[in-house]
Amino acid sequence: MARKKKKLSGVDPAYLEKQRASLRRSIRKSVLFNAQEMAAIDEYCRRFKVKSRSGIIRQATMERILAALDETHPTLF
Repeated sequence: MARKKKKLSGVDPAYLEKQRASLRRSIRKSVLFNAQEMAAIDEYCRRFKVKSRSGIIRQATMERILAALDETHPTLF
């Protein structure tokens, strides 16, 4: 049987490539942990079967940052 052609969503491919490029991680930062902190991270990853430690550290960091930004948003009064 012939394969069905996928319908394009009508979005410009150049726009999609630009959007994909903007999400690409290109900035590197280093974080140092002591032995107890690293043991806690390893235990968490082992217990919850996390494959990517960098992903969990990135997620935890961004959740903390975004929550702090939400709490301190500017008010009019």
